[in-house]
Amino acid sequence: MLQVYERLDHTHQAINDSITLDFDTRKKARIKGVTDGGADIGIFVERGHPLLIGEILKTECGQLIEVKGLAEPVNTAIADDWLTFSKVCYHLGNRHTSLQIGELWLRFKPDHVLAELATMYGLTINDQPAVFAPESGAYGHKGTHAHSHGHEHEHEH
Repeated sequence: MLQVYERLDHTHQAINDSITLDFDTRKKARIKGVTDGGADIGIFVERGHPLLIGEILKTECGQLIEVKGLAEPVNTAIADDWLTFSKVCYHLGNRHTSLQIGELWLRFKPDHVLAELATMYGLTINDQPAVFAPESGAYGHKGTHAHSHGHEHEHEH
């Protein structure tokens, strides 16, 4: 089984494999799974810092595994104007729900109450499965990260 303890935000080396995970799994600190190439993998990372789409995981044996997002059930609310969009973001943010925010659209886990609130403001709801990558919040992790260039070093942010 491949074992991962190290996370990289990018690399200049070839990626060996990938793992495609839904948002709830990417939030876990301990993950047992199978890579997209079929290898068993155990991921052991710091609690409270979800895996990010595009992040690179380095296995103990040096393989590089890219994290990908799995399309999952979501509601995507689409607005026609910025004022209405801003109001809906404000009201949904007050509910402390996880939101992914784009240009005049926002995405959340399926919730009929939140969908009703968005439609009450005139937003259109699309319930097609999509990758869910919500904002980490104002106090999201901004710690250190390593780069893989054949040597390791860290940068403070």
